[in-house]
Amino acid sequence: MRKIFAPFIALPLVVAGLPVFAQSSPSADQIIKSLMPSGNLVAGGTRGIRLGAPAPSVPSSAIPIATGQPRPPAHATPAHAPQTAAPSANLTVNFASGSADLTPQAIQALNELGRALSSQDLAGYKFRIEGHTDTVGTADANRQLSEQRANAVVAYITSHFGVDPGRLQAIGKGQEELAVPTPSQTAEPRNRRVLVVNLGA
Repeated sequence: MRKIFAPFIALPLVVAGLPVFAQSSPSADQIIKSLMPSGNLVAGGTRGIRLGAPAPSVPSSAIPIATGQPRPPAHATPAHAPQTAAPSANLTVNFASGSADLTPQAIQALNELGRALSSQDLAGYKFRIEGHTDTVGTADANRQLSEQRANAVVAYITSHFGVDPGRLQAIGKGQEELAVPTPSQTAEPRNRRVLVVNLGA
């Protein structure tokens, strides 16, 4: 059985451009500030979904082609295209070992998240609730477990705070997008987290 080694709940926040790690459950106000699309997340802040910028319109004849290589489509996004981060908040939500059962510490964190998502400030937005795991276990088992945990978060928020289920999308990422890169079968508490991403109106 997997053990949870996270002694506290932490949410990376950005204050004056610097990441700050709370030693206790973050407040609803802190979560709101992290999730508002107001440019308060800067490089070094919480991890969020990355969206490629639209490719510039370039005539296909202007794209250099190596001999024997197929010509890429004119609409292809170059690998060096700038990236923009959607507003997001990374929360450590403790679950019972190897299950999707919420612990008292998880409920404390989710109560603040529920207050934030049910606030007037965020009422007009939809959110993706991503479950993430460390690399202990198989990739398939971790993906399934992370999806169950994301669903447990959504179920708690909708049932206790009246948030419309249509505003929340649960997804399990498993060990696909590690916050801290580690080898296989490495217990890393920082990788066992829930990422909340603002999807817009």
